[in-house]
Amino acid sequence: MQAPESPTSSSAPVLLNIGGRKYATTVETLTQREPDSMLAAMFSGRHTLPRHPTTGAVFVDRDGKHFRHVLNWLRDGSIPALSDSDYQQLLKEAEYYQLLGLDDYINEKLASKKADGSASAEAELTRKDVIKCIQAQKIRFRGLNLSGLDLSKLDLSEVDFSYACIERTNFSCANLHKAKFKLVEAARSSFEQANLHECEFTGANLQEAVLDRANVQSANLQDACLTGCSCIETDLRSSHLQSANLTGSDLSGANLEGANLKGAKLPGANLQGANLQRAYLREVDLRETDLTGAKLGGANLLGAIR
Repeated sequence: MQAPESPTSSSAPVLLNIGGRKYATTVETLTQREPDSMLAAMFSGRHTLPRHPTTGAVFVDRDGKHFRHVLNWLRDGSIPALSDSDYQQLLKEAEYYQLLGLDDYINEKLASKKADGSASAEAELTRKDVIKCIQAQKIRFRGLNLSGLDLSKLDLSEVDFSYACIERTNFSCANLHKAKFKLVEAARSSFEQANLHECEFTGANLQEAVLDRANVQSANLQDACLTGCSCIETDLRSSHLQSANLTGSDLSGANLEGANLKGAKLPGANLQGANLQRAYLREVDLRETDLTGAKLGGANLLGAIR
């Protein structure tokens, strides 16, 4: 089978394989916003690029996780709020691809956070404002600063908090069923005894957050940062924790039956008495994890290091 031909139109699709992750975009996206970048040069038509013999994808040996932010920048000229560590990693990608505009944007964000501190900034809404909003349909708090608010015991089911700053926010005993927390900054927030069933936390920063005895069944926590997080007796059955960072977290007595922890980081994690029956633990390093009294019946431990 011959490889698909190289795109001849600026609107023709381009397939990219960035460190094993697949992306589809166009020549126009890759060349217009940052015309002096390495990507613009690659797809200017002046160079012959090696392509996969069957898919036609161009391979680049870089971090595939952060390339989605590179594409968002090239498409829209903006990226969502990120943690300082993610900004630093994305800055390396911007420097590699010679994206000067993105480089300046990230440095401005880092300087602004250093000067003002997003955690100390005043919240944009009050508890009363939030209560008024949740009486309406299709509630969205995307990208807002709700840090430090007391939102405990409220019905916030299906609310979209994506990209918001909710550091030190109190969600204890709140109903957050199917709420969206994609890429939020939620360090040191409390979700104690909250209903987080089927919530989306992909890429969220939950460092040192408290989720004790919360219902997190079937929630998506893929790529989330849960370092130092307290999840004592938390119900995490069938949750998605692929590549999540659980370093130093307390999961004692947690129910992780059927949870997917493939590639998760667990050094220093406390899983004493946890239920890991039928959990997916492939490629997980368990050498520094406390599994005293943990139930591992039927767990998939293929490739795990113990």
